[in-house]
Amino acid sequence: MNIQEQVQLLSRGTLEILPAGSLEEKLKKAEKENRPLRVKAGFDPTAPDLHLGHTVLLEKLRQFQQCGHQVIFLIGDFTGMIGDPTGKNETRPPLTKDDVLANAETYKQQVFKVLDEAKTEVRFNSQWLGKLTAADLIQIAGKATVARMLERDDFEKRYKGGQSIALHEFLYPLIQGYDSVELEADVELGGNDQKFNLLMGRQLQQAYEKPTQMILTMPLLEGLDGVNKMSKSLNNYISIQEPAKEQFGKIMSTSDDLMMRYYELLTDLDLEPIKAQHPMEAKKQLATLIVSRFHGEEAGIQARAGFENQFAKKEVPDDIPEKTMAAENGTVWIVKALSEGGLTASNGEAMRMIKQGALSIDGEKVDDKDLQLSAGSYLIKLGKRKFLQLTVV
Repeated sequence: MNIQEQVQLLSRGTLEILPAGSLEEKLKKAEKENRPLRVKAGFDPTAPDLHLGHTVLLEKLRQFQQCGHQVIFLIGDFTGMIGDPTGKNETRPPLTKDDVLANAETYKQQVFKVLDEAKTEVRFNSQWLGKLTAADLIQIAGKATVARMLERDDFEKRYKGGQSIALHEFLYPLIQGYDSVELEADVELGGNDQKFNLLMGRQLQQAYEKPTQMILTMPLLEGLDGVNKMSKSLNNYISIQEPAKEQFGKIMSTSDDLMMRYYELLTDLDLEPIKAQHPMEAKKQLATLIVSRFHGEEAGIQARAGFENQFAKKEVPDDIPEKTMAAENGTVWIVKALSEGGLTASNGEAMRMIKQGALSIDGEKVDDKDLQLSAGSYLIKLGKRKFLQLTVV
């Protein structure tokens, strides 16, 4: 890819790229020096499995790999024992070393369902942080001020609210920032709740007279409720390790708006053709893609077939007419599909039936007489008893 193509792909779905214009500058510099960018993202192994919310960063890392850059998947086994205070209104208990190591091992097994293992540098920050002496830690702590720490939103709220802040929590952003010094990162990715920590990396690199990283923040993926961020504690998550059938069903339960959000953040597909599809077809395509990513292509195909068969058994007669129609300019007009499919006697009747709310496609009510169906398979129901299995090619 040329630089503009890389910028377009890598900036997709991002919230902030700081400093402004730095992505293009970094790419030009790397091209001039004939080297890949070193792109870092850190993950604290605080739970044994990952969910789709975690894969937002993994997908962005994969895109950097696609552009030819060096990805560093950093497992925060040392910082995990401190405990990330981000978004917490009270001091959280640190994990034991055994917990962290066990979780870290499962992470290594899961991330390569998204990342290219041959192009990924896996690092554990205990490799350098575990060797720091008390003097080293004091030196790092001398690079930041308490006032700077209290600028951080969650620390400020807790301080003003009279809630305790343990001293070791101040170390977390410093240690995360020091990782960037040690790894000589050109780019660091993180969720938008990590912005303070990512900027600390720039501050420490500057303090140690190193080239400073640019930062790229990604939004937090909403869970199945479409409101709160995806979280196991809220039970609105899709684990990347859960069975294919459950993954498929959960994605099919999302709203149309959330589906498009998942397309934007979890894939690099062009969104315009997807918006032109019927929502049910687009959702089945997304569910198939996600299942295929984590369980293999055959599992994705089987999960889709299983879902469609289960849906069909609920309300569809065993023997319904089938029709295949050739798309014109990429689509078939729903009114034409109804009349030529034998469900109505004319286009006029088809439009009246749609206006009356008699049309369902793949189980969803449709009242748009201008709807264009793109390539795919559709189960059409008109009124209470008329069915058609339509295939658009």
